[in-house]
Amino acid sequence: MTLVDNSINLFDDPVESSFLVGKVITVFFASSDNFYKVLLVSVEETNLEWTEPEIVVTGNFGDVDDESLYRFEGKLVDHPKYGQQFQSTGYHKAQPTTRQGLVNYLSGDQFKGVGQKTAEKIVDLLGTGAIAEITHDSSVLAPLKLRPTIIQSLVDNLTDNQGMDQIVIGLNDLGFGNSLAATIFEKYREKTLDVIHDNPYQLAQDIDGISFKRADQVAMQMDIAPDDPRRLAAGVLQALDEVTMQSGDTYTFTKPLLNNAIQLLESSQQVKIEPQKVADQLIDLAKKNEIVGQEDRVYPSTLFSGEWQIAQHLQRLMSDEPIDLGEKAIAKVINKIEGQLDILYDQSQEQAIIKALMSRVFLLTGGPGTGKTTIINGIVATFAKLHQYSLDINEYKDRPFPILLAAPTGRAAKRMSETTGLPASTIHRLLGLNGREMPTEMNAKDLEGALLIVDELSMVDTLLFKTLLKSVPSTMQVVLVGDKDQLPSVGPGQVFHDLLQFEQLPKLELDHIYRQSSESSIIPLAHAIKLGQVPKDLTKSYPDRSFIPCRADQVADVISQIVVKAQDKDFSADQVQILAPMYRGSAGIDRINELSQNIFNPIKSEKTKEVEFRGQHFRIGDKVLHLVNSPENNVFNGDIGTIVALDLKATGKKAGPKTDQMVIQFDQNEVTYSRNEWQRLTLAYCISIHKSQGSQFDMVILPMVPQFSRMLQRNLLYTAITRAKNKLILLGDPRAFATCIENEAVNRQTSLLQRLTETFGGEMMPVGNDLQEAKDSVSDSQNNNDDDKIIDPEDAQLTMALIQNGTIDPMIGMHGIKPADFQTS
Repeated sequence: MTLVDNSINLFDDPVESSFLVGKVITVFFASSDNFYKVLLVSVEETNLEWTEPEIVVTGNFGDVDDESLYRFEGKLVDHPKYGQQFQSTGYHKAQPTTRQGLVNYLSGDQFKGVGQKTAEKIVDLLGTGAIAEITHDSSVLAPLKLRPTIIQSLVDNLTDNQGMDQIVIGLNDLGFGNSLAATIFEKYREKTLDVIHDNPYQLAQDIDGISFKRADQVAMQMDIAPDDPRRLAAGVLQALDEVTMQSGDTYTFTKPLLNNAIQLLESSQQVKIEPQKVADQLIDLAKKNEIVGQEDRVYPSTLFSGEWQIAQHLQRLMSDEPIDLGEKAIAKVINKIEGQLDILYDQSQEQAIIKALMSRVFLLTGGPGTGKTTIINGIVATFAKLHQYSLDINEYKDRPFPILLAAPTGRAAKRMSETTGLPASTIHRLLGLNGREMPTEMNAKDLEGALLIVDELSMVDTLLFKTLLKSVPSTMQVVLVGDKDQLPSVGPGQVFHDLLQFEQLPKLELDHIYRQSSESSIIPLAHAIKLGQVPKDLTKSYPDRSFIPCRADQVADVISQIVVKAQDKDFSADQVQILAPMYRGSAGIDRINELSQNIFNPIKSEKTKEVEFRGQHFRIGDKVLHLVNSPENNVFNGDIGTIVALDLKATGKKAGPKTDQMVIQFDQNEVTYSRNEWQRLTLAYCISIHKSQGSQFDMVILPMVPQFSRMLQRNLLYTAITRAKNKLILLGDPRAFATCIENEAVNRQTSLLQRLTETFGGEMMPVGNDLQEAKDSVSDSQNNNDDDKIIDPEDAQLTMALIQNGTIDPMIGMHGIKPADFQTS
């Protein structure tokens, strides 16, 4: 798309509004995070009732300069502190419209080599439309035989910043705020408006924070029809992404996918959509490899290829040369390690260490108190001894440390490091990934070392695990550790569960509890829940756990009393963690966070610093949860920190930051967040059980009531209880706890086990089909008079009727596609 003029709105003519024309005297404020600026402008022309020579103008602008004349559209507003300002909704460089004005403009200082006479020749040749003609095609100046340097000076200066100006203007007109406009520009740069013009729905796929419905609003401004193929395709992709993210499945089925897509498309614009047109787009997306169909299943292409690549990489790792250390040789070293660590391994623990060290890939699972950490330490020490590796990291300044330890969250990695005495990192940081990007093999670094141990594998989803395995060299041994009964990953897949089901991977499950009830009543409780047993002593009190029966409307008051008593006994906010399944309601996370904040960190005086953001109030000393991965700051999803400083942006002539800032102290470092990054944070006095995975806390307070009904599942309760290290306080309705225990979660719909079986069995990837089954299905449905009719695959057509009665596989055109065709970047 060529920008040939300075129109304010890329797609529509703006409604007539107030305007002013003038030069920028100074820039009072320019945000480093987005395009927002506060300008002081000299007024040369305006339709406002304004008599002052200068005015403050605010809005989103590109790189303004003090040599150019600008026209600003918008309105006059009264700022409660700074008085009247002009709030700009659009702007462009103002250009002279008379012959003399144009001559004077072109002969200005910014156009080097263009004097009065040359400017007059240009205007005489091209008229008052000279600027538009030159910027569109500079060859119009050829008859004047000007020096190339002069022509270049004209072109450079006339188009300088025009591209960015138009992008900012276009994004303003489409209603994007400061932060989103900056994010969009950062993604597409000079192609921003081209991308939006070609397909505004691309925004929903590429930009966090832009939903299908928001992209739909942009499309409506561009007069894109409700049944435009771009919109229908985007609706199908959005529906597929939503169902996999919400369910955790790696695929869905054709009928519910199409029904969900149609519902989304119709509800977003309140229009009726012809189902057959949506079905046509499903076929087209399959042909473009944006989705994948197999039998009656439909996959996002990334998840389809992800499961296959996991199987392929595991086969690669397992196919390397066998490890020939000898079981007796390993057992001798283990005996020496027992003396060094002052520990005595039992037979099952010793076998776990031996099997791990003799396997290319080894799986270790077990519940709390079964000795997983003890075995990890034993594997590390024995491996180092066998291969004569030093465990002093100071000896590896110029070469990689041979043993890599990783976990999905920062807190889990920290715990792993504390128990082994060796460095451990999050998987994202280990791979050098930016956590805000989808993990892919293209942006992950290759690993170096001899042994990789990954803990808390139940939290790792399909895409991250695929990326991790791709980065592992064939010579590296891999030990995967986790608790199979915990909640599965937040992202799609149930990787650890599926790996444990595959017989050809070496594995061992620990079932002996080493910490008995004399030490902990929490561990036996957890194991009873894992087995689906409602303990008779569920509501009984022990030194390390108790039960307080109460109704949902009483939960907040009970928790307040518990927190006050805990504080009286010198428990800090860091030591006490409240867990809950849901955010809304009287017993939800939001309500509990508010009351807990007022106990642990109340407003003590008028001088207490506090800021409000999206309904939450933040104060210095507050406990906060990080919601995304930010490897660039060494902070990850699930990390908990403390607010140590709040710096409000400078106003007037006061010194200070250009935007509100919050400084958070995490375990490993201190991070400063500007206001547009605060959506990454939330109060953490109470957090979801999902967010607590990989962490342990001195005291856990766990409310459970019937109002949480749709969340009441065994693995949720089991995960919550196993977060408690020393104290556990259960409260709520005993029936809600019993419901959790009795309600075993249904396994997710995944294909990883099938892919492992096929890959290790030497089968080719059966992508799509040759349409023979579809031909047979359609043929069988024909009238008897048509029995001899042959249906050409090219004529096979997906219809809603065929989908709804399940007689045809809609994935047409997929025959012959190889695994490499689905490698994602």
